[in-house]
Amino acid sequence: MARKPQENPALDMTPMIDVVFELIIFFVVTIKSEDMFSRLNANRPAPSPPSSSQPDSDVPVTIQIGRGRNADGVLAYNGREVKRAELDQNLREVSRTSKKTPIIVRATGDSPHKALVDVLDICYRNELFSVSIFTM
Repeated sequence: MARKPQENPALDMTPMIDVVFELIIFFVVTIKSEDMFSRLNANRPAPSPPSSSQPDSDVPVTIQIGRGRNADGVLAYNGREVKRAELDQNLREVSRTSKKTPIIVRATGDSPHKALVDVLDICYRNELFSVSIFTM
């Protein structure tokens, strides 16, 4: 008895590729992206009750950070240009009066990041935690 010549069976890859693409689309659509902002620990101060007279210690201190000739930037304490050591001394005096004194830090768009970090470090060292940062 003679055998019939067998054809070489070809495997069609199209359905397998379709299934793989469908699985990829399924996993991309159903994956949960981690929300980074939900993990940030940003404690906001509790609102204070309105009072008719505020003591002088609650007058906010303004620190301005600008671009200087060097990479460290220029600091101004209540409108007067100061060096970092002088700013530390001024904030130490503010801290002795009241640790709840609001500190407003205003930074220009081109101010160096190092200057902002230095100001925040000085505030932290003097235990002044009511700090707000604004850009001009």
